[in-house]
Amino acid sequence: MKVRQAVVMVGGKGTRLLPLTETRPKIILPVADRPCLWYLLRSLAYGGIEEVILACGYKSELMRRTIGDGSDLGIDIQYSYEDEPMGTGGAMKLVEDRLDDTFVAANGDVFVSMDVSAEIRTHQETGAAVTIALTPVDNPCEFGIARVDDDNRISEFKEKPKPEEVFSNLINAGVYVLQKDVLSEVPEHTFYDFSKDLVPKLMSEGRRIQGHTVDGIWMDVGRPRDLLRANLAIAEAEYGDRDWKAPGCAIEGPFYLGHGASAHGSRLTDTVILDSASVRNSTLDRALVMSGCEVHGAEIVNSILGEGCRIGKGAKVSNSVLADGTVVKAGEVLDEGRSV
Repeated sequence: MKVRQAVVMVGGKGTRLLPLTETRPKIILPVADRPCLWYLLRSLAYGGIEEVILACGYKSELMRRTIGDGSDLGIDIQYSYEDEPMGTGGAMKLVEDRLDDTFVAANGDVFVSMDVSAEIRTHQETGAAVTIALTPVDNPCEFGIARVDDDNRISEFKEKPKPEEVFSNLINAGVYVLQKDVLSEVPEHTFYDFSKDLVPKLMSEGRRIQGHTVDGIWMDVGRPRDLLRANLAIAEAEYGDRDWKAPGCAIEGPFYLGHGASAHGSRLTDTVILDSASVRNSTLDRALVMSGCEVHGAEIVNSILGEGCRIGKGAKVSNSVLADGTVVKAGEVLDEGRSV
């Protein structure tokens, strides 16, 4: 049976990404001139999903204007609004009566470009109640971790373990395929977490929880360094062979230049410059320059510039995340000490 529906939870505020999220929800922060969420939506569309319900919270109207109706991807995007945060399980419960017997669910606050159809096949072939996309990471303590049997059935699951409790480097990647009937376990009008509350309950009842290893790109985008890393990953994966028009520039590593953006006479290492930004006679190393910025005769290192920033001649910005519209005067040195 074809799986045609998905629910994506996009209600988070993204406080670790401040000040960038003062003016926008984190799922519309840019990755190579597209909202971060767009790549997950593209994966769902490629996987055969026709209808996506976005479970919204923080700055939902801005998100709706940015994401639109899905017509650019050939999908129908519907919106569900929470009056107050309900958790990932609670968000699904709110739209339970709109769902098919089998559907996809995903956390919108991760950066994903993967083969969703392969996860759907795994779910159908194993007869699982829930299938969870898994991916290996170096530091699993910030995530839910899973132990799997030889057939990838999940035999143990623990949310955000302490270092001494870690038994696996496979973590919950936040993309699920599930049977609608599991939502009967979720209480009405209650904050309820899908992975922390529902998955252990289902496992205790003997329901099959299946693992599926992600084939593609997966990244948490909870911190500024993750947002920069996602931009560089797409720059390399999808634009790595492009011959960019950047006169007089020495380019090393992943690079992206957005629509209407320009770069002249600069040294650019691991750099993404988004639409309508201008970089001249500058040195950038591990930098994300968002739309409308002007960087002229400056040095940017391990930093993200929000929209419309102005960086003056001789200025140096290091280890910083600048709010939209920040002005750094000529000759000024700025180092916030942030991990970017």
